[in-house]
Amino acid sequence: MTEGKMTKNQHNKNDSAVSPVVGVMLMLVVTIIIAAVVSAYAGGLGKTEQKPPTASIECHITNDGTWGGSGFDIIVLSVSEAISTKDLKLVTSWKASDGTTNSTTLTGPNLTAGNTKTGAGAKNYHSPLGFGPGVNRSVMSGAFYPDQMYGNYSLMAGTRLHSSPYGGITDGSGGYGTSPSTRYTYTTDATTFTTTDIDGMMAILGSNWYHLRPGDIVNIKLVHIPTGKLVFDKKVAVEG
Repeated sequence: MTEGKMTKNQHNKNDSAVSPVVGVMLMLVVTIIIAAVVSAYAGGLGKTEQKPPTASIECHITNDGTWGGSGFDIIVLSVSEAISTKDLKLVTSWKASDGTTNSTTLTGPNLTAGNTKTGAGAKNYHSPLGFGPGVNRSVMSGAFYPDQMYGNYSLMAGTRLHSSPYGGITDGSGGYGTSPSTRYTYTTDATTFTTTDIDGMMAILGSNWYHLRPGDIVNIKLVHIPTGKLVFDKKVAVEG
């Protein structure tokens, strides 16, 4: 009997029917894999993360109880590229040895962050002030140029960022530590420094910065605003 047996011709017909199906399935799989790879590659290109600039920086904070011997300084040693200070957020935080704390965030340009009143007129400026490369014009005292106000200059190798407390012209006049009996304290004067005035040190470290003593630690950060990445982050010991 031949019932239940498959002839040679029937085998050939089944094989010829299966082969095209397998070929189509393989082509579909390959197409899907290629599409997935291309999509992942294209997505990766569209989401390339912006890299922040890099910098080598030194920072010094001094407080000897007098306006002439106290100050805040950042010195730029090198940068990967010029960094506009309008793209940098300056963040300070600290806890003094007597338990006093403060934190401050500065962005620029902003003329209300530092305001010293001298005589009959107010001299507004934005701390920290810029000096050297990256700053178009600068003076050390008097009417500061807008070019040297934070947010209006760039960090380059050799740029110095500096601010200091206000000091009176004569002993006993308004300012910080203007006489031996007023070390580590502010005194006010109706025509020079009043209780509503803010000097450069107050703008950067807070109005109660004078509680800091040599050896106290201040955390200084420079955050690159476009990327949210840190350009500088260091714990700085106050010097005397």
